[in-house]
Amino acid sequence: MYNNQFFYCPNSIPYTIDPFSNENMRDFESYDDIEYYRFLNILMYNSQFFYYPNSIQYTISPFSNEHMRNFEDYDDIEYYRFFDEEGYIDDTRAPQQEINRILVLLNLQMPNLSRNLQRWVNPVLINTYFRIAIAYTINNAPIHTGNINQRTNAIFNSFRRSNAWIFVALLAAGVPNSVINSTFRDVIQFTLRNISAAPGPGPQDRWSQWESLGGILSFGPATSSWAPNRLDTFAIGSNSALYHKWWNGSSWSNWQSLDGILTSAPAAVSWGNNRIDIFARGTDNSMWHIFWNGTRWSDWESLGGELTSAPAAASWAPNRLDTFVRGADNALWHKWWDGSRWSDWESLGGALTSSPAAVSWGNNRIDVFGRGTDNALWHIFWNGSAWSDWENLGGTLTSAPAVSSRASNMLEVFARGQNNQLMTMSWNGSRWSNWSDIGGTITSDPAAVSWGPNRTDVFARGTDNAMWHIWRS
Repeated sequence: MYNNQFFYCPNSIPYTIDPFSNENMRDFESYDDIEYYRFLNILMYNSQFFYYPNSIQYTISPFSNEHMRNFEDYDDIEYYRFFDEEGYIDDTRAPQQEINRILVLLNLQMPNLSRNLQRWVNPVLINTYFRIAIAYTINNAPIHTGNINQRTNAIFNSFRRSNAWIFVALLAAGVPNSVINSTFRDVIQFTLRNISAAPGPGPQDRWSQWESLGGILSFGPATSSWAPNRLDTFAIGSNSALYHKWWNGSSWSNWQSLDGILTSAPAAVSWGNNRIDIFARGTDNSMWHIFWNGTRWSDWESLGGELTSAPAAASWAPNRLDTFVRGADNALWHKWWDGSRWSDWESLGGALTSSPAAVSWGNNRIDVFGRGTDNALWHIFWNGSAWSDWENLGGTLTSAPAVSSRASNMLEVFARGQNNQLMTMSWNGSRWSNWSDIGGTITSDPAAVSWGPNRTDVFARGTDNAMWHIWRS
């Protein structure tokens, strides 16, 4: 208590050691070991987080009966053994920008949580406690599974053990244990609901190690999936032909040549079982198309246009295709197949400095992304009746983006960063996450696909010009 600025007990008496009275101890019955009392003495003398402004050295001002009554949850003295100097260091792996954003949002949307504690605790200190809880939740969210209530309970129990000094300090300030517990449960649950659905990638997020799938790629790869645990990848070889490599659920095939003379990375999409459509720019700068119908590959066909990028493709219904390219004017152009014929090209505006990326997460919905003149990610979408305006999603991209969707109203975007690393951001149905790094060293635009609600696969060219693969499940 003497050296600690966070443990506040205003009614301490100097040079007095006042053990807990019989009445005070009556509600402390779960602590039937005198070692706990000795622990408190050591804690209050040596800890920097407990502040008694009216105490002077060799003073102990015990918890009142009301304060201690709610201590019954802490039924093991081992719970507190972490109270040494190193135990107070907060783990700040969570991005500070993300912590600050959630704290501001919390105080705006749930101001009652802070007000619940302000009767006993200074608002600045409350925000400090909330920041620690938010950071802890962000760091630990990826390792807990289950529904929102199960994850909240698991993280709360772990947080309470790892940061017990907060609970002790609040109890000492007079805050009822029920208020403390409910407040921090609400803070943790709010954080879980407002961090990205795919938190910042890293080992804790179950990303695999990178694996090489061989080949000699002239551009970035493309990928699609027409069934669970099925992947089809495509790349342009050193001879400008299209090559195909697939995962059948148990093993990877060898590379297969599909011929053609192409001058861009391909784009791939599937609109149904055992169906794949591939697009790429030809030597005449127009868009060329080939498809797999379940039994054989078609011949190549020209779809016209004047492309200054690789194409992108998406499908929101069976026998529906939407393709996108950057035109000679650097605007986004769109051409679609309605099940019976191809449309003319239409301009969607914008000023792109990369190939586009496109995906559909539901019927009559398309999201399209590209890099802008500021090297940031730009986004436009079709909502079933009209195209949105372009919006800037930030970041500093050194490649075209890639995009995939695991579920309705969910998006994961990937791009190469300034250090040639793979990076990602996601849309969780209500907001965009920050950019975060996955790592690796890639030399092309990435490609991404999801074949199930808990699976994302990403492909890119490595420094050896082979195709490299990383996935998360």
